[in-house]
This record gives sequence, C-alpha cells and structure tokens, in this order.
Amino acid sequence: MKHKIAVIAGDGIGPEVINEGLKLLKSISKHNKDIEFEFEEFPWGCDYYLEKGYMMPKDGIETLSKFDAVFLGAVGDPRVPDHISLWDLLLVIRKNFDQYINLRPVRLLKGAPCPLKDIESGDINMTFVRENSEGEYAGSGSWLYKDKPNEVVIQDGVFSRVGCERVIRYAFELARREKKTLTSISKGNALNYSMVFWDKIFNEVSKEYPDVKTYSLLVDAASMMMVLRPKRFEIVVTSNLFGDILTDLGAAISGGMGLAAGANINPERKFPSMFEPIHGSAPDIAGKQIANPLATFWSVSQMLEYFGYDELSKKVISAIETILCEKKVLTPDLGGTATTSEVGDEIVRIMFS
Repeated sequence: MKHKIAVIAGDGIGPEVINEGLKLLKSISKHNKDIEFEFEEFPWGCDYYLEKGYMMPKDGIETLSKFDAVFLGAVGDPRVPDHISLWDLLLVIRKNFDQYINLRPVRLLKGAPCPLKDIESGDINMTFVRENSEGEYAGSGSWLYKDKPNEVVIQDGVFSRVGCERVIRYAFELARREKKTLTSISKGNALNYSMVFWDKIFNEVSKEYPDVKTYSLLVDAASMMMVLRPKRFEIVVTSNLFGDILTDLGAAISGGMGLAAGANINPERKFPSMFEPIHGSAPDIAGKQIANPLATFWSVSQMLEYFGYDELSKKVISAIETILCEKKVLTPDLGGTATTSEVGDEIVRIMFS
C-alpha cells in the first residue's frame, strides 16, 4: 500500500532528525514490498517566514490535505516570536485538520535514563490523551488599552461539550481496549467553570464504561504523583494546557526530551494526522549533528501504528531499546559520542540486520 507523506522538516535541529526518520521509513519500504512511502518536502518554517513574511503559503492547508500524514520536525527560531511560529504553522495544521487527539507516550524504555530513585522500566508506562483543539489554546480573548497604563488582557479557555466528550470518549475506548485504568486530570477546585464542566462530562461518559476503572486528580496532585508514584498512571486524559505541561514532565522522568514523541490524530481520518518529535528546534545545537533522533524514530513508530503496521511499530520501539541498552551508539545527551546520522544508521542496522 502507498502512503503519501508531507514532510515539514522545519527549524533548528528539525531537518537533521527528520532526515533520520526518512532514512528509517525508506528502509522499511525497501524491506517490505507491500509498503510504499511517497514523500514530498515543504520548506515551511521560520526561515521561510523571514524570507516570505509567512510561515506557510495561504494554500498550505489545501496542499497538505492531499496527503495521508504530515511528518513534522520542529518549529521555532529566536528571530521569530514564538506566538507567530506556533500559531501560523503548527496550530493552523492541528485546527484545520481537526487533529483533536494528541497522543503522547510517557514510557521508560529499557536502557533509558531515569532521574527517579528505585524506578525500573516497567514502572513508567503512561499514554496521555490530550485534548488538542480548544481549551486554553483556542486563541480566544481580548487585549484592551494596549500599551496604556490600564492595559488589560483576557485569555479565554474554550471548552465545548463536543470537544470534551470526544476526547474523553477516545480515552475510555483506549483504556477499555488495552484493559488499563483511566485517570482524568483537571483543576475543578479553582477553575469553577471550565474544569467543573470537564469533570461533569468525564463522570457522564464514565457511566457508559463500567468496566474501566477510573480516577480523577487535580493537576497539582497529579504532578506530584507522576514523580513519586508514576506506576499508578496508565491512560491519562486531560485538557490542552495541562496535557502540554504534564507530558513534558513525563519526558523528564522517562529519558529526557530526546525520547519524547507525539501524534496529532484526526480519528475519523477525514484529514491527515501529524507525527512529530516534540523536543523543539534546539537552535543552540542546530547543524552540529549531535541532536538525538530517537524521539523521531518513536514518532515513526506512532505513524506506523496509525497506518496499521502494528508489528513494525513495535519493532521500531524494540530497536530503540536495543540501542539504549547497548550504549554503543548514542548522542551526547545520553552520554555517547555518536552523531545524529550514526544513530540513524544504527537503528536501521538493528531493524534489518
């Protein structure tokens, strides 16, 4: 089967790590006659903005809509304000393609470093289901009396019944399918509209899934428990902002940002889904060939699972664990001396030797 992939390598280390992801995908096609990946690369990002005045062309969404998936490297450059680089590319894609599910694995792989005491690989195995289209990132608000002494800004959090229910239901279905517990994380004691509403819908939907054991935690308590008792979390569902913050905490306790991957999913498959390492553009190390590409391989694994290649998806994770356990070919952030490209070559060798 042929899969058309739009490639946006983006900024900073994005092109370096995406090159390794493409290397792996091309090797998968080479060794599996029934799988063909067709790539088209787009030069969109901050350099493009500095040259053209926009992060991607006006017809960018129409162009991307013809693909089966988007493979994104990283977005961000010190020369471009973050709210421009984020809102004019990444969030535009998420919103226009209704990628309302953000799936972030927080899993301590075998061989990965962990800063927590007495924690083994099986003790951290969470899947975060983050609402990805509204909430605090809906872009709703006001800026009044700008640059005046009485300046006021209002940032709205937008929580719709449809938006909350569909992400919560997705999480329940995942928990049921994998026979795992489901934890909802909110802040209903302080956010007396949005999070009370979230909790209400979670409780309503939970009645349809009596077989799924559930928990509800406040976000501050959940942050503490992720560090002290990470084993208690399996499937986690939460809002856009809380999911953004907590999954970075999850990355910190499960190997670092170099192992953090994410999938932006449109479950109905009306639009392309997008897969990305989420470590950012890291401009301070861009061009040095020392960026860790393992998160990119994990995002490749997520893409393969999305396309229905479950065994290949697992094989990629196994290859990542092998390279972590052998500790022979790792980038400097993991204590090694290998280049980004050398790690990519080693992953391919492990996969197909």
